[in-house]
Amino acid sequence: MSKSIESETLSTQIRDSLRDDILAGRWAAGDKLQLVALTKHYKTSSTVIREALTRLVGDRLVILKPNRGFFVPTLSLAEIKDITELRCVSEEFGVGLAIQRGNLAWESELIAAHHTLERTPYREASDNGELTEAWDRAHQAFHAKLLEACGVPVLIDLASTLSDLSQLYGRWAGRATRYLGRDIAQEHRDILAAALDRNPEVASRLLRTHYETTLNAILKSGIDEDAAASGREKAKA
Repeated sequence: MSKSIESETLSTQIRDSLRDDILAGRWAAGDKLQLVALTKHYKTSSTVIREALTRLVGDRLVILKPNRGFFVPTLSLAEIKDITELRCVSEEFGVGLAIQRGNLAWESELIAAHHTLERTPYREASDNGELTEAWDRAHQAFHAKLLEACGVPVLIDLASTLSDLSQLYGRWAGRATRYLGRDIAQEHRDILAAALDRNPEVASRLLRTHYETTLNAILKSGIDEDAAASGREKAKA
């Protein structure tokens, strides 16, 4: 393997590790991502860390402020409303195309992705009961597979970015993940059934309800007054 390929592979690995840690809530909203600390934590060079952070800026999971450095995004209730609406509109269109274009192999892979989601532990076995990282990954994989057959790379990339941003808000909201009266497993079963029944109208409606229920939970959590304000203060430091 050439040095350039090795360097690109390492950069991708560090980028993926940083992404996973950001989505897992390792840093709070608005925290500055210190290059020296990151270099020590990931046991690599500052050049590799900077390259990985720059790639995450493109994914909107990191904010670059001129002359100040890299930061975890701060929170905004207005933004999560817009993110949710954009996600609903784009995925309603995408799932319709996927149902139209998807073949038997896509159906089989979608069923497998859902099976993994169903069998993955939902919450940590601790007092705080946070969502497990494994479930988060399985959840994103199911929704990604749902759209995969649409055959529109730009839409798939957009959906992935919006999914990551939504996960950030879900992690930081805290109480939102304990939204009472919600059977999220049944929501996924219903979405799967609509896709397999080749019913784009029902699948689109269920997806919108699925995402808007999460949005309402986040809005109910009071995240804007707590975490967002905290993040802005940390960003000023």
